Amino acid sequence: MSGLCYSFEGMIPVVHPTAFVHPTAVLIGDVRIGPGCYIGPGASLRADFSSVIIGAGVNIQDYCILHGTPGFHTIVEDNGHVGHGSVVHGCTVRRNALVGMSSSIYDGAEVGENAIIAAMAFVPAGTRIPPGTLVAGIPAKVIRQLSEDEIARKTRGTEAYQHLAAKCLESFRPCQPLSEPEPGRDKMDPSAIWPDDLTKHRPAGK
Repeated sequence: MSGLCYSFEGMIPVVHPTAFVHPTAVLIGDVRIGPGCYIGPGASLRADFSSVIIGAGVNIQDYCILHGTPGFHTIVEDNGHVGHGSVVHGCTVRRNALVGMSSSIYDGAEVGENAIIAAMAFVPAGTRIPPGTLVAGIPAKVIRQLSEDEIARKTRGTEAYQHLAAKCLESFRPCQPLSEPEPGRDKMDPSAIWPDDLTKHRPAGK
C-alpha cells in the first residue's frame, strides 16, 4: 500500500514494496520510504520545500508530520522510531533513535544514534542531541546517558513495528464493521501481532 501520493514539480514519492503505508497517510513530492517501514494512519510526509528521506525499518506513527524548510532535508535513518503525533521538521534523526509521542524537532537539529526524546519534548532548531542519551523538556535538555538495557528495549519496540508492517501487508483489508462480535470472540491476543520474544519485552504503553 502506498497511501495518498501526489507528485510535486515532477517529483514522485518512492515507497519500497516491503513498506506499509496506511491508505490515509499523505506523501507529497520527494518522499523516499525504505524497506520494512511502517507509516501510520493520518501521517503527513510533505516534501515540497525539501526532501523527506526515511531509512529501512523506520516507523512513523499516527498523525506525525514530517516536513522541511529549503536547505533543511528531513531524514530519519534506519530503525528510527517516531511516536504518535510528533512533528519532525527539517532535521535528522540518526539510526535507532526514538522520538517520543507529541514531540517536536525543528530545523537543523540532529538526534544522535540510539538517543531517546521523551514524550512532548521540544528540540529547538540547530540542537545537537548526543548519541545514547535521554532528552526531555521544553526546551529539551539531556537528562542522562541511556543504559544498554534501555537501548535494547527501544530496539525491540522498533522491531515490533517492523513485524507489524509485514503483518499489515499480509492481512490489512478494508471492511464493513460487524453489528456485534462473533460468538466466542475474545480480546485481541498480543501474540497474534507480536512474536513471543517481543511480547515478553514489550515496552510499556505499546
